[in-house]
Amino acid sequence: MACKQWSTSHSGDQGFALCDVMNKDNLDEEIIAVSCSSEADSAFDAVIGCIEDIFMEDQFQQLRGDFMEKYYLEFDGLDENKLSYTSIFNEYVGLLEKHLEQKLMERIPNFNMNTFTELLMQHKDEVQGDIFDTLLTFTDFLAFKEMFLDYKADREGGGQGLVVTALPAASSH
Repeated sequence: MACKQWSTSHSGDQGFALCDVMNKDNLDEEIIAVSCSSEADSAFDAVIGCIEDIFMEDQFQQLRGDFMEKYYLEFDGLDENKLSYTSIFNEYVGLLEKHLEQKLMERIPNFNMNTFTELLMQHKDEVQGDIFDTLLTFTDFLAFKEMFLDYKADREGGGQGLVVTALPAASSH
């Protein structure tokens, strides 16, 4: 997916808007932000498309897979969280969110992760589940922990969704 050039600005009551800037020399960003709700929606969709592309790239998959492989044994399903989870979470955010932000900034000049995060919360019902769930692991510790518990269950064979039941013994009458 080709990413277009987008600009961010603040627009009063409407919060933040992402707008397509066609000709920066002749346009004022505040005016654009107020008058481009459909353009802002299109811009948001384009950013989500870029994120989807980045998540599918081998480099992101490798970073995430290596990270999870390194730490999955640390996690257990107990309600009480270990102190080590905090440092693992911070390392995860530092590695993967920064990677995502860097890739987005390469593809979308003037991209701002804080602005996007606010927009994401406003449009969360419109974002595909897997993409939103992955983005949520950058900001929500419980989603992060659940991701690790799911990964651990899959690695240890407990995440297959299989239920084994014994068949009753056949009678020999």
